[in-house]
Amino acid sequence: MIETRTRTGHLIDTDQLSREEMEALFERAGAIRRSPDSHRGRYEGRFAANLFFEPSTRTRLSFEVAERKLGMEVLRLDEGSSSSVKGESFYDTLRTLSSVGVEVAVIRHTGGGLLAEMAGRSPGIALVNGGEGEGGHPTQALLDLFTLHRHFGTLSGLRVAIVGDLRHSRVARSNLQALQEFGARPVLSGPEPMRDPALEKDFPYLPMDEALRQADAVMMLRIQLERHREKLITSPADYRRQFGLTPERLERMPAHGVILHPGPVNRGVEIDGELVEHPRSKIFEQMENGVWIRMAVLERAIEGGL
Repeated sequence: MIETRTRTGHLIDTDQLSREEMEALFERAGAIRRSPDSHRGRYEGRFAANLFFEPSTRTRLSFEVAERKLGMEVLRLDEGSSSSVKGESFYDTLRTLSSVGVEVAVIRHTGGGLLAEMAGRSPGIALVNGGEGEGGHPTQALLDLFTLHRHFGTLSGLRVAIVGDLRHSRVARSNLQALQEFGARPVLSGPEPMRDPALEKDFPYLPMDEALRQADAVMMLRIQLERHREKLITSPADYRRQFGLTPERLERMPAHGVILHPGPVNRGVEIDGELVEHPRSKIFEQMENGVWIRMAVLERAIEGGL
């Protein structure tokens, strides 16, 4: 059983995890990756519920594959099929799931601290954040760091440039928390209207070319158009010209530097299409590693105790 700091099995964000807990999750994910059949069906007959109240393809599919590999029965709820449309509170939905035998709920929500509030009310079911508004996306951060750790062998001292729509990125927030815990050295870059002064209190902002020159890895962020309350870019072509990762910009990175992107990828905007499957790209490896990390997180949720 993975030792946890909270002993609840909840995973609300990466700041809930110590370095030792994240390393334990990496070890479990690595063991599952090396021998996936040994973990197949481990939780046969046990139930997980995926509650996605915002659109998702990669995260939803990744969790569902992880759950099914572990043998779990999977219930899928979205906003239209949830009793919340009849006025039921979110807490009561979770209590209902617990009462009928569901042990873990993966939740994507618009945010506002709802998941932390629910975890604090002990709903009798382990909660896993599948992406919460502009707040956090812990399993994405864990799979990103797992990918970097597998490639470089360590995260300590690693220079990671996080580039793009910083203000609206839950991926950036969870990654920064986790990278800091490992002693990595993140730097930020992106368009002026998408900068986040709160993040720049703790992490340096650099012009993009300088950030790339220093980076062992560059994490390109998706433009979060659905969260923009006003027009923040002139055009996709102009964004690519100023902040897109192009072959010319890749050459400014150290020769050992690698590319990450949380997806979905807007080819030709934040990254050129030919770089998505470039030998230095880790984008599809990130997706594969997401399944192993989420299996480890689900195991923690089940075994962590409620």
